[in-house]
Amino acid sequence: MTSTATMGDARGELAGESHRIGPNAITQLAAAIESHRDGDALYRVFKDAGIVDYLDTPPGEMVDEHEVCRLHHALRNRVGYASYRGIARLAGNLTGDYLLANRIPGFARQALPRMPRTLASRILTRAIERNSWTFVGSGRFHWLIKQGSPVLIIEDSPLARGCSLPGPACDYYAGTFERLYRQLSSHQGTLQETSCIANGAEVCRFEFD
Repeated sequence: MTSTATMGDARGELAGESHRIGPNAITQLAAAIESHRDGDALYRVFKDAGIVDYLDTPPGEMVDEHEVCRLHHALRNRVGYASYRGIARLAGNLTGDYLLANRIPGFARQALPRMPRTLASRILTRAIERNSWTFVGSGRFHWLIKQGSPVLIIEDSPLARGCSLPGPACDYYAGTFERLYRQLSSHQGTLQETSCIANGAEVCRFEFD
């Protein structure tokens, strides 16, 4: 079974605005940078991205996807690819924690872990699909279930767009998805980005090992 979400595209086109992404992609990355680096590094990264004002007034609403792209690019350039991956994955974990605490209804947090893993995965993945417009911007989200585990696919990922890297570029997404599935559908493995457009692949693909 494969499903496709295009709400992000439709909302942007109908509103005549640039595509937008939830503020966690900025605020949680800032928190992850602070945990790995000093305040000066945080300031320099945000200055490089042209969004230093967010350090004084963190965004509380959806932000332009270009700001998120610039921030992730700036972090990679400032700290190097290997360090970027760890920081971005931590930011994804923090985003997952935020969603679990603030966006996932209490009954779902209680019920999903008690269901068979395949059923819980389907329900959770459909919920992610419905909300994909909040994190993929102008990208497109697809999914399928393979041997009881989710396979998540992002076309034209904003985090990988225009990149040429030695490995995956979307650790932020991987960290977010992994935290949600581990908590809500009993997946204990590591969610890996097994293909990425930053390496010349057609899509960014995420699977549990």
